[in-house]
Amino acid sequence: MRSATKLLSLLISMVVAACAGESWNVKDAGAIGDGTTDHTAVFQRLLDEAGKVGGGVVDVPAGRYVIKGNLSVPAGVTLKGTFRVPPTVQRNKARELAGSVLLAYAGRGQEQGTPFIRLAGDNAAISGLVISYPEWKQTDVPPIPYPPCVFAQHAENVGIENCLFLNPYEAIKLVHAARHLIRNVTGYPIKRGIYVDECYDIGRIENVHFWPFGVHYKHDDPYCKWINTQGVAFELARTDWQYVHNTFCFGYGVGYKFSRTKAGSANGNFLGLGADSCERAVLVEQAQRPGLLITNGEFVGRWGSKDAVCLEVATNAVGKVSLVNCSFWGPIDRCVWMRSPVGQFTASACHFMSWDVRAAGSPAIQLDAGRAIVQGCTFVKEGTHVQIEKPVASVLLIGNQASGGFVAENHAGKRTQLSANELSPVEWTAEARKHYRVAVGAEGDGPYLRFWHGRDAPAANGKQHTSRWSAAESQLKLPVVPDESYTLTLKLNVPAAGVSSDAGLYLDGRKIASLEVGTTPLTAELPPSHAEQIILKVICAGWVPSRLNPASKDGRTLGVQLSEITMRSRGGGKRVFQANTGEWK
Repeated sequence: MRSATKLLSLLISMVVAACAGESWNVKDAGAIGDGTTDHTAVFQRLLDEAGKVGGGVVDVPAGRYVIKGNLSVPAGVTLKGTFRVPPTVQRNKARELAGSVLLAYAGRGQEQGTPFIRLAGDNAAISGLVISYPEWKQTDVPPIPYPPCVFAQHAENVGIENCLFLNPYEAIKLVHAARHLIRNVTGYPIKRGIYVDECYDIGRIENVHFWPFGVHYKHDDPYCKWINTQGVAFELARTDWQYVHNTFCFGYGVGYKFSRTKAGSANGNFLGLGADSCERAVLVEQAQRPGLLITNGEFVGRWGSKDAVCLEVATNAVGKVSLVNCSFWGPIDRCVWMRSPVGQFTASACHFMSWDVRAAGSPAIQLDAGRAIVQGCTFVKEGTHVQIEKPVASVLLIGNQASGGFVAENHAGKRTQLSANELSPVEWTAEARKHYRVAVGAEGDGPYLRFWHGRDAPAANGKQHTSRWSAAESQLKLPVVPDESYTLTLKLNVPAAGVSSDAGLYLDGRKIASLEVGTTPLTAELPPSHAEQIILKVICAGWVPSRLNPASKDGRTLGVQLSEITMRSRGGGKRVFQANTGEWK
C-alpha cells in the first residue's frame, strides 16, 4: 500500500512539474547513479518529456550514471548537473570522480558514429556535468576513436557550460550552430577539442581549459606524444565574427587551427589565448579577408621539440593575421613563420623571448612572402630577429627594440623599410677591428656566433665564468680590417667525445687548426681577406650528454665549449676593444 501511494505521489509530482515547466530529476525517475546500471532510457525519457512541453531542466544529482546509448537534448531543454564551476580531476584519478558524472560507452571505434549527446534543437544545452569514457586507456596508441561527445547541427543558441570532458576522442562539434555559447569547459580531448563550421552569426567560446586532466603526463609518453603531434585543441573553419576569449590548451599538435571547408574560413576576435607545449600554437591555413585579431596571446613551443613554430601562416592563406601584445617563449624554432604571398601579417607590441632552440640560426620572425608590419616589439635574445626573403611584397620594421641591437636579415632590397629600430651599442672603428675580444656566454656575444647553444648557467661557486657550447658544426662571424692578417685565439674546453679526425677550425673549407682534448687555448693564423667580416667553422664530433651519462637530462648535441675569442691583427695595438660592450681596455 505504501509503495503504491509513493508511486502515485511520484507520478503526480512529475505531471505537475511538466505542466508548470519546472525541472525533472533523473533520480526521482528511478536513476540510481551506481556506476553500473545503464540509465540511457531514463535520461532520454525525461529529456523527451521536457521537450514536449516546450522546454525545461532535467536535473542530474550527484552520481555515476552509465549511459550505454546516445542522448538527444530537445529544443529549449537543459541537461543540468551539480557543477557551477568548470570541474577538473587530478592526474590518473578518474575513478575518484564525484558530482554529476556521465559514463559514455557508445560508439567505440566509430569516429563517424552517432554522437554521445546531440543538442538537437534551438536553445538546447548541457551544464554542470562530467563526461568520462571508462573504456579509455592511456596505453591505447593510437587512441581508439569515438564519435563526437557533444554535437549540434542546424540548431541555434546551443550551450555547453561548466562541464569536464574527460578523454573524449572529440569533445565538441558544432556545424551550422549560430550564436553558440561554450563557456567554463575543461578536459583533455584526444584528436580535437572544439570544432566549428558554418556558423554565420557570432559564436562565443569562453574560459575553456584543455590540459591533461586524468592523464599521467610525460611529453615522451606515446599517448601524450600522439596528442602532442596529431591532436588539435581548437579548430575553426567557416565562422563569422567568432569570439574566443580566455582559453588555454596544453600538449597539442596544433593549439588553434584556422582551416577551410567548402563553406569557407573564419574571421573573429581572439583575446587571451594560451597555448603551451604545442608543435604549432596557431596554424592559419585560411582566413577571411577581415582577418584574425589575436590579442594578449601567450605561446610556447612543444616540450622536447626542435621544430616548433608558434604562429604559422600557411601558403595561400588570405586575409590579415594581426598579433597585439603577445608573448613567445620556451622551446621554439621560429616564433612566427609567414609563408603566404596573398596574406598580411602584423605584430604590434609583442614580446619575443625564445627561439632557435636547435641552434640552427633560425630567426624569431621569418617572412617568406606577402606583406608584413612588425612595430614596437621587443626581442630578448641576440641573433637574427626578422628574416625577410626575396619574394615578399612589402615589409615595414618600425620602432623595435632588441638586446644587442635589432637585426634584420633582408633579402628583399627596397621592399623592406626599416625605421627607428634599436641600434647595436657597439660602434666598430678600424682601430677596434684590429684588436678585440669577445666574452662568449656574456651579453653581447650574439652577433659573433651562429649555430651555438644558449649561454651556460653561472658556475655553482659563483665565479663569473661565461661560455657556450657549439653544435656539431657552428660558426664564428668575426669583423676584420680588409687585407690585414690576424692571429685568432680561442679559449676552449674540448671533451674527448667531441674529437674526431676532421674536428677542427675551418676557413673557406680548409682546416687551419685541429682540436685537442683539454682546456687549452687554440691559436690560428688567418690570412688577409678583402671583406670586412670572415666566417669560420668549428667542426667537431657531435655528442649527446644524456647518451653518455644516464643521469643527465641534457639531450642537446654538443661539440666544444668556448669562453673567449681574441682577434689581433699584425697592426693591432695594446688596447683591447671589448666587442660585447663597445668599451676599451
